[in-house]
Order: sequence, then C-alpha cells, then structure tokens
Amino acid sequence: MLTYHLRLAFKSLRRNPVLSALMIGAIALGVGICITMLTVYRLMSGNPIAHRNDVLYSVTLDSWDPNEPADLKRPKLPPPQVTYPDAMAMFESDIPTRKVVMRKAALVIESNELKDAKPFLTEARLTTHDFFAMFDVPFRYGSGWDGAADRGSQPVAVLSGETNRKTFGGINSVGEMVKLDGREYKVIGVLDDWAPAPKFYDLNNGAFDEPEEVFIPFSIGTALQMQTAGNTNCWENKEISSYQDFLNSECVWLQFWVELPEREQVEQFQAFIDNHARQQKTLGRFQRPLNNRLQRPDDWLRVNEVVADDNRVLVGLSFMFLAVCLLNMIGLLLAKFLGAAPLVGLRRALGASRSDIFQQHLVEVGVIGFGGGTLGIVVAALGLLGVRSLYENYDELTRLDFTMVVMTLAIAVISGVIAGLYPTWRVCRLQPATYLKTQ
Repeated sequence: MLTYHLRLAFKSLRRNPVLSALMIGAIALGVGICITMLTVYRLMSGNPIAHRNDVLYSVTLDSWDPNEPADLKRPKLPPPQVTYPDAMAMFESDIPTRKVVMRKAALVIESNELKDAKPFLTEARLTTHDFFAMFDVPFRYGSGWDGAADRGSQPVAVLSGETNRKTFGGINSVGEMVKLDGREYKVIGVLDDWAPAPKFYDLNNGAFDEPEEVFIPFSIGTALQMQTAGNTNCWENKEISSYQDFLNSECVWLQFWVELPEREQVEQFQAFIDNHARQQKTLGRFQRPLNNRLQRPDDWLRVNEVVADDNRVLVGLSFMFLAVCLLNMIGLLLAKFLGAAPLVGLRRALGASRSDIFQQHLVEVGVIGFGGGTLGIVVAALGLLGVRSLYENYDELTRLDFTMVVMTLAIAVISGVIAGLYPTWRVCRLQPATYLKTQ
C-alpha cells in the first residue's frame, strides 16, 4: 500500500510542479536556517572537556574590593581570575593530582629554519607542565616539559601545528631552535589539531578565540618580566611602578585549574583555599565574605554565560521563521489539494475510504517534507560556510555531521506532516457527489 501511495504522491507532484517546488523550497529554507542556528548553538554550548568534567575544577577566590563586587551584574560571583600571590600560594599545595597556573602573552616569533619566513606576532600561553595532561592536549611530535622546567625557567617551547608549519615547514621540529622576542627556545613538542570550543580553560580572553600558537613555561614570563596580553582587572588604588609591584598587587589576571579525582581531595582543597583566605584576612586582604569556588567545566561555562541570550533568541527566531514557512505551505497545500478535489471524489466513488485518502495525502506531504529536508541540508551547509568564515579555526565543529543531517530530514518530514494535517483533513471531508455531478 505504501508503494501505491508513493506512486500517487509523485504523480500529484508532477501535475503541479510550480506549487510542489514552492512547498519544497519553503521547507528547505526554514529547516536550513534552523539547522544552521542549532549547529552554531551546539558549538557554543558544548563542553569540549566533558569526558573529564568530574575531575577538573576552575579555582576562583573573592579577593576583590570590599565595597563592591567584581561583577555588578552578577554580584554573588568572585572574580573569574586570581592574583599572582594567591596563585603561587595555591600552586604550593600538594593536594591536587595536577594543577595549572597560566596566562596569555604576545610574542614575536622568528624561524631559524626557513630563511625567507618573516617574523610574526603570535599569541602565547605561559603555563605549567600539567596543562597538556590535564586538558588532554594531543601531540603530533614530541611532548610537553616536566616539572623541572617550571622550577628552572628552561627556555623550551611547544608549538601549534600551524605555527610549526609557518616556522619549520611542517616537519618534525623537535630539537630545533626558535626565536621568541629575540630569545632562543628549544622546541620540545608540536601539537596535533586541537581547537576546544569554547576555549574553556580561559573564558576571560575570548571564549571562541583560537587556541594559542606557542606554549612556554609560566616561570619564564616571570623571570623575563613579560607583559600580559590577557584580561587584567585591578581595584586597589595603589601606584604600580615596577613589575614586582604588579605581581604583588590585587590585580586579577591569572587562571588557575586543578585536577581532583577524589571527593576527599575536593573537600581538602576547598578547605585549603578557605583557610588561605582567612589567613589573608589577618593581613588586611579578602575583606569580603568568604566566597571561594571550585567549579567543574560545565558549571564554569554556565556561570560565565558562554552562550549569550542573543544566541538563544536567534535559535527561537529561526524556529519562528520555520513556522512562518509552514503557514505558507498550509496555504499552498490547501490550494493544491482542493484543486484536485474532483480526483478525490472519483476515488471515493470507486471505493476508496476516507482513511485511504488521508494516508495518501499524508504520504504526499511526507515526500514534500523529505524533499525539503534534502534541499535544507544544502541550505544549512551554505549557512555554515558563512559561519566558518567567522570562526576559521572551528571548521570541523561547524560542519554538518551525521546527527545533524538526520535531524534535518526528521524536522523537515515532521514539519511537512504537521503542515499537511489540516489540508488533508479538509479534503477528506469533501462530499464526492458534488464533484461527480460536474464530470
């Protein structure tokens, strides 16, 4: 029976090619825009480190101005970054299995290998050796540094794959030397493709910025007094006349993460940072109520409102646009089905039941929906092509995967069936005798 209904559906579509094309186009446009927005929303709302969500924690301490919160819009939250003295105090703790203190910098990189390569400005992440293991950073060549490099300010560097291509032509550059701000660094590792989106480990400096291109030990930045290129906020009205003054200040500019696999470790480290805050209170710091937090990546993304309300509104508007397309489709289906009423009357007179007529027309709108979904995949792909021009480093994340293709077809077919319910019901209610008299 289904084969018979499909044959009738295709014959009906061929009888009115213009109306059929308009209906398929309406669904394709509505569904294509919806899938484009859903894919972007999924990119922005995803947790790229979900497989380690239960063991990683972002650490924040409320060392801010006692007279006002760090964020007036969210007064209950501590600052999203920490001061240098607090970061160093936490880094001395042996409670975490792993711990990372880090920041952003800007460095000029020069190649010793490609003589025709011009120096270029690059974003660097100054971090500690646990960064790569904590966040499952993949390597193409070599590896990261060890704890000795953190303590001894060894001039070593890990390059991104793209930076390795620019400076060494993409070869295995482990063991080669590269210049950063005029100083020689030994390359010990080259990253494989890695573009977490959002960039969960540092949401303060562009949640959807590309990952840094060079990674060097955090202690080097302190020893060489490298300026920060990241977000820095200060509240204390105190003159800063030297780099050491800046390090000792109440400015928040560092990110701190810990790995705590056991519940006991979480409780111990929470007690540790609370006790640290109490000790600092005796020195005149931390004058706000105790508000130190350990937040898992999913909570960290939510609290920092990575997915803005505007993006949710756009998803809602895209579905409203789909609803408008379906309303237009209902009008077109009414015109098409009522125009074929004499044929329906003839079929009824020859013995077809209302159930048969209903099934036939639902199959037809299902075919229209499937056609619209197929074309909608093309529309969505074109929409995501535009998105990739804005987020160039997230090519793979802004492509239609199998799940989204299936979702496109499912939404299109379901939308088509929903739009066809009323026109189908109307044509099934027609009395066949009226049309038979005119034949």
